[in-house]
Amino acid sequence: MTDTEITSTAFKRHTLSLAESFTISRGTIEAAPVVTVEVADNAGRVGVGAAGPSSYYNETADSVAATLPTLLDAVEAIGDPHAQQLIADRLVELAPEEAAARAAVSIAVHDLASTQAEEPLYRRWGLDPGRAPSTSYTVAIDSPEEMRDRARRAVDRGFDVLKVKLGTAGDRERIEAVREGAPDARIRVDANCDWTAEEAVANTRWLADYGVEFVEQPVPADDIEGLRRVSVEGNIPVAADESCVTAADVPTVADAVDIVVVKLMKCGGLRPARNQILAANAHDLSVMLGCMTESNASIAGACQLAPLVDYADLDGALLLADHAYDGVPMPEGAIDLTAVESGTGVSQLD
Repeated sequence: MTDTEITSTAFKRHTLSLAESFTISRGTIEAAPVVTVEVADNAGRVGVGAAGPSSYYNETADSVAATLPTLLDAVEAIGDPHAQQLIADRLVELAPEEAAARAAVSIAVHDLASTQAEEPLYRRWGLDPGRAPSTSYTVAIDSPEEMRDRARRAVDRGFDVLKVKLGTAGDRERIEAVREGAPDARIRVDANCDWTAEEAVANTRWLADYGVEFVEQPVPADDIEGLRRVSVEGNIPVAADESCVTAADVPTVADAVDIVVVKLMKCGGLRPARNQILAANAHDLSVMLGCMTESNASIAGACQLAPLVDYADLDGALLLADHAYDGVPMPEGAIDLTAVESGTGVSQLD
C-alpha cells in the first residue's frame, strides 16, 4: 500500500444557520442542510468536499446521506484519488440522479489529489488565479425597504456586484429600492423561473432602465422557446440556470440565451462542471459559475474553476452565520486563489 492510496472515507451532516432569512420565488429558508465528505489516505492527509442539496432537483440531506455509503465504497475500492476520470464515471453509474452527492465526493477526491501533489487545484489545471471574476452578493426577496438596506450593507462591506432575487408582486419597486441602496453597483437579477415569456420581455425594459446587466432564468426551465423570445425581444442578456443542468443541455439552450450557469451541485462535480464550461465555450456562450446555499467545504472546490468563467456567483457560504470549515478568502468579493497553498483551500475550523 502506498502513502497516496485512499484508506478511509466518512461523511457528516450539518445544519448551518443563515445570517438572514433567504427568500426566492419558490420559498424561504432559515438554514442550509450540508453533508460533508472526508476522504483520507495512508499518510493521514484528508480531502474534504460537501453537498448542498436542493429540493428543486429532488435531493435532500437524507437522500445524500443514503447515497454516500455506496459512492464512498466505490472510491475506496478504486483507491487512487488521481484516477478522477474512472471515479467520475463510477459515481454516475452508481447514482445518476444524485448530483449533489456525487459533487461532494468529487470535490473531496480532487482536494486530496492536489493536496498530495502539494499544490492548489487550480494550478494543477494550469489556470491563472488572476482571471477569477469577483463574486456577486445575493439580495434575497424581502420588502423593498429591507432589500434597499441589504444592498446598502453589502456595498458597505465592499461588494460591488449584486444579484437580486425577483419573481413576486412588486418586482419593480424592489429593484428600484436596491438601486437606491446601491447606486453604483453592478446588478444582475434572478427570477427563478417565475415569469412568463411575455412578462419577462416587458420586465427587461424597465430592468434595463435600472442598469441591470442580465436576467437569470426568467421563465420555467422547460420553456426554451420562452428563453429565446426573451433573448430576442428583451432589452438585456439572458442566462439559463434551471434550463441548463449539465453539459448535455448546452446545445438545447445555445441559440436561446447568452449565458449558462454552471453549478457543481446540479451537474455532479468538478469534472462535469469543467465539461459544461467547455461546452458553453464551444457554443460561444458566456458562463457564470454559481452555487446553492452551501458551505465553504464545497464553495472552495467551485472557486478553483473561477478563472475559466466570465461571472461568479459563489456567495453561498458568505450568507451563513455558522461555519464548520474555512475556505477560499473572498475579501470584498474578490476570489483570492493565491491564498490557497494546496488542494481546494478548505480547512476545518477549531
